[in-house]
Amino acid sequence: MAAPLHSSSGHNAAAGGGAKTIEEMYQKKTQLEHILLRPDTYIGSVEKHTQALWIYEDGAMVNRSVTYVPGLYKIFDEILVNAADNKQRDPKMDALRVEIDVDSCCISVYNNGDGIPVEVHQEEGVYVPEMILGHLLTSSNYNDNEKKTTGGRNGYGAKLTNIFSTEFVIETADGRRQKKYKQVFYENMGKKSEPQITKCKQGENWTRVTFKPDLAKFNMTHLEDDVVALMRKRVVDMAGTLGKTVKVELDGQRVPIKSFCDYVDLYMKSANCDRPDNFKRIYEQVNDRWEVCVSQSEGQFQQVSFVNRIATIRGGSHVDYVTNQIANHVVAIVNKKNKNANMKLHNVKSHLWVFVNALIDNPAFDSQTKETLTTRQGSFGSKCELSSDFLKKVEKSGVIENVLSWADFKLSKELKKTDGSKKSRISGIPKLEDANEAGGKDSDKCTLILTEGDSAKALAMSGIAVVGRDYYGVFPLRGKLLNVREANHKQIMDNAEIQHIKQILGLQHGKQYESTKGLRYGHLMIMTDQDHDGSHIKGLLINFIHSFWPSLLKVPSFLVEFITPIIKATRGQTTKSFYTMPEYEEWRKNLGASASSWTIKYYKGLGTSTAKEGRKYFEDIIDHKKDFVWVDDQDGNHIELAFSKKRIADRKQWLTNFQPGTYIDQREKQVKYSDFINKELILFSMADLQRSIPSMVDGLKPGQRKILFCSFKRNFVKEAKVAQFSGYVSEHSAYHHGEQSLASTIIGMAQNFVGSNNINLMSPNGQFGTRAQGGKDAASPRYIFTKLSNITRSIFPKDDDILLNYLNEDGQSIEPTWYMPILPMVLVNGSEGIGTGWSTYIPNYNPRDIVANVRRLLNEESTVPMHPWYRGFKGSIEKTVNTKDYKDFLESLAPDPKNKDKVTFIEDVTSQGDNEDVYIQLKLSEANVNVAKEEGLVKKFKLTTTIGTTNMHLFDSDGKIRKYDTPEQILEEFFQLRLEFYCKRKEALLKNIKLDLKKLENKVRFIRCVVDNEIIVNNRKRADLFLELRHKNFDPFPKKKKKAEPTAVGAIEEEENEESPETAAGVDPSDYEYLLSMSIGTLTLEKIQELNAEKQKLVDDVVELMNTSPKSLWLKDLDAFEKELDVLDQMDLAEEVQREKRIKEGKKGGSKAAPKKQPKKAAPIKLESSTEDNAAEPVVAKRGAQQKKAPKKVRI
Repeated sequence: MAAPLHSSSGHNAAAGGGAKTIEEMYQKKTQLEHILLRPDTYIGSVEKHTQALWIYEDGAMVNRSVTYVPGLYKIFDEILVNAADNKQRDPKMDALRVEIDVDSCCISVYNNGDGIPVEVHQEEGVYVPEMILGHLLTSSNYNDNEKKTTGGRNGYGAKLTNIFSTEFVIETADGRRQKKYKQVFYENMGKKSEPQITKCKQGENWTRVTFKPDLAKFNMTHLEDDVVALMRKRVVDMAGTLGKTVKVELDGQRVPIKSFCDYVDLYMKSANCDRPDNFKRIYEQVNDRWEVCVSQSEGQFQQVSFVNRIATIRGGSHVDYVTNQIANHVVAIVNKKNKNANMKLHNVKSHLWVFVNALIDNPAFDSQTKETLTTRQGSFGSKCELSSDFLKKVEKSGVIENVLSWADFKLSKELKKTDGSKKSRISGIPKLEDANEAGGKDSDKCTLILTEGDSAKALAMSGIAVVGRDYYGVFPLRGKLLNVREANHKQIMDNAEIQHIKQILGLQHGKQYESTKGLRYGHLMIMTDQDHDGSHIKGLLINFIHSFWPSLLKVPSFLVEFITPIIKATRGQTTKSFYTMPEYEEWRKNLGASASSWTIKYYKGLGTSTAKEGRKYFEDIIDHKKDFVWVDDQDGNHIELAFSKKRIADRKQWLTNFQPGTYIDQREKQVKYSDFINKELILFSMADLQRSIPSMVDGLKPGQRKILFCSFKRNFVKEAKVAQFSGYVSEHSAYHHGEQSLASTIIGMAQNFVGSNNINLMSPNGQFGTRAQGGKDAASPRYIFTKLSNITRSIFPKDDDILLNYLNEDGQSIEPTWYMPILPMVLVNGSEGIGTGWSTYIPNYNPRDIVANVRRLLNEESTVPMHPWYRGFKGSIEKTVNTKDYKDFLESLAPDPKNKDKVTFIEDVTSQGDNEDVYIQLKLSEANVNVAKEEGLVKKFKLTTTIGTTNMHLFDSDGKIRKYDTPEQILEEFFQLRLEFYCKRKEALLKNIKLDLKKLENKVRFIRCVVDNEIIVNNRKRADLFLELRHKNFDPFPKKKKKAEPTAVGAIEEEENEESPETAAGVDPSDYEYLLSMSIGTLTLEKIQELNAEKQKLVDDVVELMNTSPKSLWLKDLDAFEKELDVLDQMDLAEEVQREKRIKEGKKGGSKAAPKKQPKKAAPIKLESSTEDNAAEPVVAKRGAQQKKAPKKVRI
């Protein structure tokens, strides 16, 4: 049994013998006593605080330092908010009057509208006014199920004002009950008078609270000016938040604010008083619960906000809700205008001044002081979605300019962190060979040589051995420099090469240079390969300097280039150097046939030059060094033209106006920046464009054309490894890039999976990539084999080879300008590419449709529109039409938000396809099948993709870039050119047959002369015999000199043979070789008969060819092609049958090996084809199931 409680004097003493008793240490207080003892828990601090706050002075809001007591300010605000809350209870409320008598320290707040019911509360036994204003924890806001937009919530409110007042008077008129109520509380709500109940008129409704703050509780003796200023400002707040329907008076004077918009202007008036350019505010009343205004802020986020007329001076969730919408929009605009900005929400917010007046259901705050709203957005009871018109106005305001300016400042500040400085020694930069005098008193005499790679650095170091290390430094670049004009800030900051160049030169961001005195080097020399890529590197360096230090380009001799030959032509002891390809080509053209007597050496890179040549270059450095010179602002304009994305349209025009044969005259000692751009860099841009955009004539890019050329040259009918063949192509076509790139192109030409080539010109033997990964999963070139496809020669007939314009490079005959196929192959296999200024996308078309249209054109009929077509694709491809019906159809396919989750929508997925076919079975519940059918299976399962037909750019037959609007336009232009070539082919064939006829006639005549002893061939000198044949008018048929075979770089051609006796006699040794090479056994009458038979056949061939029109020649080629195409189709059909068989066997085997329980109410949907999404316009391909995105074409 527990011992009874009892007191003991011994136990009541504090442990340890302290003076306090247990009762003194542990006390229980009433709630009223607790509030007075710990006021900061309820009304905030009762000590004086000094901080910058907004107050209302001289008709404007002024932000200044204010000393006030938060607790006193709070008890005033509680009464004021209570009065304003009545507007929500009674919309007829139209008056709010506040009087602040400083002398008597008395404050009165009056509002009309429904008053407090003057009636005794049956449960509490007191009048309602006394209960809610004089008893703690009483309120009309305790029902959380009732949504209210008032300021009160927790049952303290006005009672706190009563508690901290020496006198607190309640007056209210209840017009419905015709009773007027008055009651006075004294001594911190500790005492009260009896209520005075009098009569009032019907409909007379109002409430007035008058109180005298207990200033002693706030360590004050009177109402100080700053406190009164804050109270008056809160009255002005009420005028702004209540709106024009409530007349707000302060000390008998109406507050001249009728709307929230007027209220915001009070702040703008203050903000703009010392500004030449006024801040503009953008206002929107979103709905009856939200008013929003925004302006710009300088340096930090500002907000003025209200929730149910409560001033949330620290903001909260309502401010975040509004501000995030504005900031997100501004972030998108700023990052679009300045891609380097990388703005985040918090960056933008610091430039916003947001004003919010909101009504929130049952608001929750962080404390009783109600400075921060904590209600979650979903519980606001309403939405505040800012209109697009409002956001567009924000775009045009000063906010965007402010953020952009700040972003520039921030970026500039970060870039300055990587600045260099003029110092004699720097460390931590790998591969830098610093000049001895760099950064010293003679630094302006020093030259930094930037080389293209390590091999070029080695050459420069060989040269520096001649000129010395004191004034020359070397730093190798790792490939191409970043295009800083279009790079983002992070890319620039992370680019070690750019930071190294800044530090080596001593460059400082943002500095204007009138001379090089402040730099570590006075000259920057660019030493790159003389090829197109070398020109691009020079351009990128010029662009880098111009972007950040344009004034440096104007400093004489700051930027120089070191040129070396790209080609050397040698004959005997004579050597000629050429610094550009057009210069060399012009020289070779002028020499004509005699050019073959020169040995040509192509210098792919600076690494081709020997150390000896390097020393020679620097011995003659004056001849190899060229200064860049700034003429006027047009120089800068041309640099921007070449490298700015904003100048794409200008760049297109620039390239369109390009004239072949353009080059810089290397005899000049100075190069204008505009000349460099227009005469050297443009060659790179054109080469880049030609590598990216195919020819309309043969549908090939240069790399593909070289591969086809070497396949024909080699008669590539026996397969070889891709790696080996790429080496052959590189050697025999003067290919100056990496063999890996060639190997990838060969693989691409051989691919035949769905979505790649409709007709693969090369044959794939091995794993050349699959549809699943768009060909990216091809095996290594070392392991796969290829050769010419059987069908290729039917597309590119041998008879056309002699008609083509073959190029000559490095002294060797290489591929033609373009091949002349019998069909526009760019339509058969499509193409995609991005080059300087232009991009192209051409889908695949059905070769049979193309053949049919060619036949129509040959019959002078109109073509039939063609639609994209992909070999092996089982879906349908249809052209879409932009009509209202189609728009209505799209709108009818709106997704069901309840079924967005794939896992819950699809119960099971089974794949029965392979690398060529896509066969997917989906299992859905019956409910979801109905949903899918309702939405549309094609839409629901993303079974469509768009194929672009609006970006078809190609090089025409003259080498000019052109835009084609339709595939039929391409076909028609091709048709005219191809028909001309059939005319040329006919002429060439006739010429050759007639030559063969003449040769046969000469042979018959020669045999007769020998048989009849008119010509004696035995025991005679060849020279004498040749002269006799010429005397007897035998036609000479000299052997055509074989064009120079491709040779490795630097290979020496064989010397020509010494002069022969025949040559000395004035006869070409090969003129009559066709006669003298006949054996003795053929010089017979029987041989004459045989030759006459051959002659008759040739005569018949001539007659037949003369009677054959060029159109008939084309039709004959088309027939031959279609036979080959039939073979291809039959092979595809056989493979399809085998594939279907494998799929069926797989399904059977799979069900036996792993039987599965079928889910109840599951319905199968079979999807039997697929393609890949691709951005474009108006052609839509219906397909089965999605595959991974392919790198080039649409993968279907």
